[in-house]
Amino acid sequence: MKKVKTMFGLFLVGLIVFAVAASGCIGGEKTTTPTGTQTTPTQSTTPAKIVWVSTQLAPPEERAFVKETLLANFKKQYGIDVDFIPMSYTDLSTRLAGEEKTGKVTIDVIGDLHGGLDYFNSQGWLMDLSKMPKLEGRTFITSFEKYATINGKKVYVPWMSATYVMVVNKKAFDYLPAGLTKDDVIKGTDKWTYDAFLAWAKNLYEKTGKPQVGFPAGPNGLFVRFLHGYLYPSFTGYEAKAFDSPEAVTMWNYLKELWKYVNPASTTWDAMSDPLLTGQVLIAWDHTARIKNAIQTKPDEFVVVPVPRGPKGRGFIVVLAGLAIPKGAPNPDAAWKLIDYLTKPETQVEVLKNVGFFPTVKEATNAIPEGPLKILAEGVTAQSSTPDALIVMIPNLGDKGGEFKNIYKEAFRRIVLQGEDPQKVISELGPKLLQLFKEKGIEVP
Repeated sequence: MKKVKTMFGLFLVGLIVFAVAASGCIGGEKTTTPTGTQTTPTQSTTPAKIVWVSTQLAPPEERAFVKETLLANFKKQYGIDVDFIPMSYTDLSTRLAGEEKTGKVTIDVIGDLHGGLDYFNSQGWLMDLSKMPKLEGRTFITSFEKYATINGKKVYVPWMSATYVMVVNKKAFDYLPAGLTKDDVIKGTDKWTYDAFLAWAKNLYEKTGKPQVGFPAGPNGLFVRFLHGYLYPSFTGYEAKAFDSPEAVTMWNYLKELWKYVNPASTTWDAMSDPLLTGQVLIAWDHTARIKNAIQTKPDEFVVVPVPRGPKGRGFIVVLAGLAIPKGAPNPDAAWKLIDYLTKPETQVEVLKNVGFFPTVKEATNAIPEGPLKILAEGVTAQSSTPDALIVMIPNLGDKGGEFKNIYKEAFRRIVLQGEDPQKVISELGPKLLQLFKEKGIEVP
């Protein structure tokens, strides 16, 4: 895999086109309405219920929104019940493999991230959606459409997008270290580095008497994404290829030093909205969907900012979720109606308002309201706008995805929490990590 490249143009248009016009950062890439042959649905009767399995929107509050709002409205419009089943990627992969093998498919719609859908397609488990009826009244972002079409096959319909950012309580700006300004942090200038972040964290600790930085490093938190998608590319230029490199040793030693000023409760936190709202931390990193509540609840207290830059650049993850239909799905026409509904501009805006995932269609951008969501959008836009941006996609490892994450988690536990020697640990784990990519036959990112 080539070294992680700066892809500002693609990302800015792809992920941030939703940003409100007032931010002045709406991308200029042309977008196109996906083409599709106008075909008559193959099934003549409307089923009473269809099955939607998703790795996304699984947390309790998000699940409640899906069932009580999204799908309740869908039933009113289409007269179809939807059995929404949140499921881990590993469980979904296992179930889908079994159903496709036996020919007894029960799933009508799949909601998953790009990497998972790419893998499912490589196994021959997904329909080609190019011949489905055209989705009227929406223009999908060109870059997302490109991701969704793999080797000429329309694998999925772009559904939601997101990333991970930092949230800063404005009180924290009173403790900035020398040489770093509020403007540097908010705009993501060259001065907003991981070294500056460390100095800021130390300043906060020494002047307030307690650690003021937090991460979602609990059992169900997403801190592992910070490790492989933010720190590693920022320090080594790669997610995995330089896992046991000298630059990686430097990165792990940095994290050990930073962790002195991180709230120890971080290892119990799965999301950072509550710790921010309760004042347990003044600076936090998390998925946009998991910090949205803090921004909405106290919009005057917080600002969303780009992550710091490292020696190799400013690494961060682009998250793209899509909707697909399995081969042999029992109700493909009804499944397409659900996909149609979920990608309508008005539905996409409701998703943004309620769970913080950003639209994938151009028409939704003008409907993003002023207020807290603008704060979130501006922060994401600022992150994407940095000239040193290093875009990272979550690796497509199929059923090995869990093992991939566990290797980074084990390294963190042993090096940072237990104090083992970084070189020893990563030299031991590195070959195991590379073997995962070898077994899947894909390049190491």
